[in-house]
Amino acid sequence: MTLNSGALGLAAALVAGFSWIICSSLIAGLPGPMLQMSGAMMHSDLQMAGWRLGWGGFFTGLVLWSAIAGAYVWATAGLYNRLVK
Repeated sequence: MTLNSGALGLAAALVAGFSWIICSSLIAGLPGPMLQMSGAMMHSDLQMAGWRLGWGGFFTGLVLWSAIAGAYVWATAGLYNRLVK
């Protein structure tokens, strides 16, 4: 079975983009709890830090994380297709 690398990469990019939007919305709406949760996930105390998420950072992160996720999954699917031949 081969995978459609382009479609899988696009799907991963879309999922990463939607995830970025949800995460950014939570940070904008609940900055304190999200900072505490992020600190717990990284096993560190981030209470002295703060969020700095403007529109420029939002769109830059959206594009970069989507592109990175899509490219990574596209490359993985392409390698998978070569290995199963």
